[in-house]
Formats: sequence, structure tokens, C-alpha cells
Amino acid sequence: MHSGKYVFSQVLDFVNQYEFNKCVKRYFGNYHVRDLNCWNQFVQLFFGQLTSLNSLHSICLCLKAHKGKLYHLGIKQNVVVSLDGYLHILNSCIHQV
Repeated sequence: MHSGKYVFSQVLDFVNQYEFNKCVKRYFGNYHVRDLNCWNQFVQLFFGQLTSLNSLHSICLCLKAHKGKLYHLGIKQNVVVSLDGYLHILNSCIHQV
């Protein structure tokens, strides 16, 4: 039986969430966001980077496969797989850059 934290959540602990939230607040990153806030988007894309996934579709499929472990990985919201979800993610990425 697993008794400790997952490696992904241990690596995620190195990211200072307070500083991240300060940047989000400074640049209005969560302005008019209903479903996927900046932190959860970052965690999902960070997961994709660490697992060398090449597309949003593959990230969503991989996270969907680990649906029961998402909370323990540090992902608080469900993974969006629909086309509207892709457009929302891409739109928020464009506006944050």
C-alpha cells in the first residue's frame, strides 16, 4: 500500500504557489474564468511536460486514465476533453502571454 506522496506532487511542492498566485493576481489571470483557473491549468500542463506528452489531447487522456488519483497528484478539477475545453485552454494561454 502506498504510504507517501506521489513523485509528481513532491516535484510540484517546489513551485511556490504564493508567488504564482501573486503573478496571476497582478496580470488578472483568473479574470472571467469559471471552470479552469490558472493554477489547475499550470498543474495539468506541468504534468504533460514531465511525462513528455506532445498534445493537449494526450495530456487529457493520460489524466483521464488516472482519474482516481488526480486529487493526490494535486489536480483539483476534472480534466476537460471537449473541443470547447481545448479552445478555453488555448484562449487562456494566448491571453496570459
